[in-house]
Amino acid sequence: MASTALKKLATGPHDARREEIIRLCSTGRVKEALHGRFREYLWSEPGLFSHIFRACRALPLLRQLHAFAATSGAAADRFTANHLLLGYADLGDFPAARALFDRIPKRNVMSWNILIGGYIKNGDLETARKLFDEMPARNVATWNAMIAGLTDSGLNEESLGFFLAMRREGMQPDEFGLGSLFRCCSGLRDVVSGRQVHAYVVRSGLDRDMCVGSSLAHMYMRCGFLREGEAALQALPLLNTVSCNTIIAGRTQNGDSEGALEYFCMMRGAGVEANAVTFVSAISSCSDLAALAQGQQVHAQVIRAGVDEVVPVMTSLVHMYSRCGCLGDSERVCLGYSGTDLVLCSAMISAYGFHGHGQKAVSLFKQMIAGGAEPNEVTFLTLLYACSHSGLKDEGMSCFELMTNTYGLKPSVKHYTCIVDLLGRSGCLNEAEDLILSMPVQPDGVIWKTLLSACKIQKNFDMAERIAERVIELDPHDSASYVLLSNIRATCSRWEDVRKVRKTMREQNVRKEPGVSWVELKGQIHQFCTGDKSHSRQREIDECLEEMMTKIKQCGYAPDMSTVFHDMEDEEKEVSLAHHSEKLALAFAFLSLPEGVPIRVMKNLRVCDDCHVAIKLMSKVTGREIVVRDVSRFHHFKDGKCSCGDYW
Repeated sequence: MASTALKKLATGPHDARREEIIRLCSTGRVKEALHGRFREYLWSEPGLFSHIFRACRALPLLRQLHAFAATSGAAADRFTANHLLLGYADLGDFPAARALFDRIPKRNVMSWNILIGGYIKNGDLETARKLFDEMPARNVATWNAMIAGLTDSGLNEESLGFFLAMRREGMQPDEFGLGSLFRCCSGLRDVVSGRQVHAYVVRSGLDRDMCVGSSLAHMYMRCGFLREGEAALQALPLLNTVSCNTIIAGRTQNGDSEGALEYFCMMRGAGVEANAVTFVSAISSCSDLAALAQGQQVHAQVIRAGVDEVVPVMTSLVHMYSRCGCLGDSERVCLGYSGTDLVLCSAMISAYGFHGHGQKAVSLFKQMIAGGAEPNEVTFLTLLYACSHSGLKDEGMSCFELMTNTYGLKPSVKHYTCIVDLLGRSGCLNEAEDLILSMPVQPDGVIWKTLLSACKIQKNFDMAERIAERVIELDPHDSASYVLLSNIRATCSRWEDVRKVRKTMREQNVRKEPGVSWVELKGQIHQFCTGDKSHSRQREIDECLEEMMTKIKQCGYAPDMSTVFHDMEDEEKEVSLAHHSEKLALAFAFLSLPEGVPIRVMKNLRVCDDCHVAIKLMSKVTGREIVVRDVSRFHHFKDGKCSCGDYW
């Protein structure tokens, strides 16, 4: 007993110093750990160098420590040398790391894995692969590192090949490798391989592992298999933020925005905490649905959660408010950020463009450049879109030149489409066609359709016929091209030619997308189709619409019969025009929303010329602000005028 007590007294101070050094290293206080009173102790306990190397975050200090360890003899110990190697790899000094690696006596698998992992982290997959091939023996961690590195670099097919080679060598992947593998299948949209890996997971009993289960669900959802993805998550022992995020994001990305919001509400009701990722998906769903009331509720939760200044959340809020017709709210969110963020500014430029405020978009772009942000291809695309939707030809052409000459960025077909739109709307149809034929990228159906639409606006029907042939040849199953051609022929009262177009559509089994408009009221969406009579308040809607049409006729409204593309009597045409989906939605809104509340209507197609004139006059006779979002932009109607300046 006495000798044990004496032994404790003898070793106590040494143990205390050891613990103190480890504690200092764990909190990043390396210099204090090297203080004079500890330095002598390091000579007798070289194993402590591993803690010091791990805590070191500066190359000059690491090199000094390396020299000190070499002097003390600690560097000759493989365990200590591996930690020193990890230090050099983490700090990016690969020449020193490689030199040390070559000198390590009896290198083990960890030595190889550390160096391979360092090269992968640095993006040098070629050197990592060479080392991998030279390894005398590999373990699961080696294979995991290579599979994860290839997947993170987008080399998904190679990653899948590594997994198959790993299995051939008899290696059993663990939960980390399987997570990377499911991400690889997601990237490839390869649900067949994903199912095979899923079968292996079930046999291995890892299907209830939180990491594996979440990655599996993500794979199914990215491949479009929502039901299987949600089933994988429901099999997990508990739901957490990550698994809920996977379901919400999966539903959003697969077009089930309503389902995403339902699950978000269920998650919050179950007490699962939402994070910034959750809110981005929920806000995106509100944006897709143009559900302003729900979007405002989510925004309130964002503020309570303290993530209202997280840039991705702010960016999604800018998009959501813009898509719901609340440009002022988009501006307020954007102005709440103190710095200059490229993604956030690009979102705001896009919002300005969508609402027809091209000059504001150009002004914000200039502020962004002055703030030190360097624009990318996405920024220029949003800017060119804004210019094309505001008729800013000179500004748009200058931006295109800035993009290509100053910043050296290569325009995609989408950038050229904006320029074609600018030229076409300005009446430069031949110049627009020459650009399409001479541009260095392959033209698609959209760019030719843009020119075809410009031909209709400029009433160049001969050119329109020629361009329409190209468009239909490129995409014979796209209804929009046939509808445009039919409309152009109908404008000239070429009814026989209109019938030929419709006959071709029937033969090709091409169906025109029906016009649909909707209004949100108390969190519920009320949808209307052209000529639809199914709404529960249809009688009231018809009466309101008839009264409204009478009022606007007294202000000079005359139905534009040229926008009815059927050979029918004028009276029939007038009835058809009066029951366009946006007019039905507006009548319902007049009946349902109190005075002073702006009316917001969403439409899946472009607003026709007749409805545009009618809604301007409705805003005048009712004194109401009316916001209409069509397929390409927003129209803000007030006091008989539209924000687009009749340019859309």
